Formats: sequence, C-alpha cells, structure tokens
Amino acid sequence: MNFYIVIPAHNEAEFIGKTLKSLTDQSLLPKKIVVVNDHSTDDTEKIVKAYAEEYAFIDYINISSNEKHLPGSKIINAFYKGLESLDDHFDVICKYDADLIFPKNYLESIKDSFTTKPNIGICGGICTVKKKEQWVNEGLTNNDHVRGALKAYSKHCFEKIGGLKPSIGWDTVDELLAKYNSYEVKVLTNLRVKHLRPTGKSYAKKANHKQGEAFYKMRYGWPITFIAALKLAFKKKQGILFIDYCWGYLKAKQQKSPLLVSEKEGKWIRKYRWQGILKKLKLNLTPQQSPHQ
Repeated sequence: MNFYIVIPAHNEAEFIGKTLKSLTDQSLLPKKIVVVNDHSTDDTEKIVKAYAEEYAFIDYINISSNEKHLPGSKIINAFYKGLESLDDHFDVICKYDADLIFPKNYLESIKDSFTTKPNIGICGGICTVKKKEQWVNEGLTNNDHVRGALKAYSKHCFEKIGGLKPSIGWDTVDELLAKYNSYEVKVLTNLRVKHLRPTGKSYAKKANHKQGEAFYKMRYGWPITFIAALKLAFKKKQGILFIDYCWGYLKAKQQKSPLLVSEKEGKWIRKYRWQGILKKLKLNLTPQQSPHQ
C-alpha cells in the first residue's frame, strides 16, 4: 500500500524537523513525502532540504501565497500544489500538519485499517497536547471525527468526494461527503499523535468568523448552526466565540458565499446532523443511512 504524504508548512522551523523525524522512523515508510514550504521566513526550507538530501522519498517545493495564516483555502491550496508535484500511483493520500509527532506504528496501523475494511474512506489517530508534563487528548472534537491535522484518505474515497475543498470547513465537509457516498470514517483512538502547537493558536480573530461561514457553506441552516456554535464555544471554553460563529454565518448568508455542497447533499447533511443531535439527547434514533445504501 503506497502512502503519499503532503505537508503544507508556513514558518514551521520549530516543529517540522520533529515531524519528519517521526515519519522517517515509521515501521511502514511512506512512498513519498512532499513538504510545501509556503512563504516561510524562518529556517523551514533549510531543515526540510536537509531531510530531502538524506531521504530519497522526501521532497519539497516552495510557493508564495498570502502571508495571512487563516484556516481554509490557504492550507488546501498549498496541499494541492504538493499533490500536483506527485504522480497518481498512490493508494492512500495524506494531508498532515507540520507540527506533529507520530508514533512509530502510525502508518502501519492506518494501513491495517484500510486493508481490513476497504469501506473505510478516511482514517486517522487522535491529537494530544501537552498539559502539565502529560500528553492529553486535545478534546476539540468527538472520536468520530478525524482531525484536519492528520487526514488519510483512500484513493477511491478521495476521488469520489471530489478531493478537498479550498475553503474553511474542508475538514468537516470531506467526512460528510464520504459518509454520503457510503464510506466509513475511522478514528483510531489508540494512535496518539503529539500536537506540538494547539489548534488555532496562531489564528487571528477573523478565523472565528470563518468558522461560522463554514456552517453556512455546508448548508447547515440556522438551527443546526446555533447548536454547533454553542457546542464549539463550550468545548473551547470561550463564550465570545458563540457570537463570532453566529456572526460569521449571518454575514456569509447575507453575502451569499459560495456553497460547498449541492442542495441534495445539503438536505442529507441536515438530516444526518439532526439525527446525531437527537441521538445525543438519548432518543436512540437509528442513524441515517447513506442514500446509496
């Protein structure tokens, strides 16, 4: 099983060496790794170049995009620049962040999951952060969601969902579309990945508005957006985020921002989300099946 890994990187000199070291120490080595150095002004390129000279399966490219570090299109555009530099002889394509330390059996475990259950379309471990000298679950999402920092896609799933959307919300809509197309999303909770920089630490306040924009673009509708915004603000323990998310949704709706899913997909997504909400309220409803099942 050929693993291709694309790592977008912007000023990651502090972490990228540790990430590449953990990937070159894997029990199952990737076939190819390409680091996309996006307008870095630190020693990111120097560190990556040293690894590329030592390991034949590591390469890098330099691009120059907007310096503003916001979630969404910037990182996915960088991912596609890396993907374009690779051939299509992969079985699994991975989009990994540049501030992670993977356990040695990480790729081998991902391979075992894809091999054992070919219906798995997206797979990954969980992110942990260091608190008081211990690595604990970052806890921003439930264990049914593979974090955007460490996504691995089977080739057929990646192609079926139309790849990744260059927009805020890309790492949620990919899983919704995978499930819509009858694929399973698998989180391997035993694979604990060290996340060296907590999610969103370097994001500007504008990123909070973009999260609300994502809810609109995925056709959540106002009721589900209200609940999702409240839940996410609670998880991050910042009440003001609820207002930011709602404002971002309403602004995107007013501006009629481009949507990420079709009307039919949006209808299914809303039903799927409502069933998840009701299930958590102990109503024990049967999860909605994909329209293709």
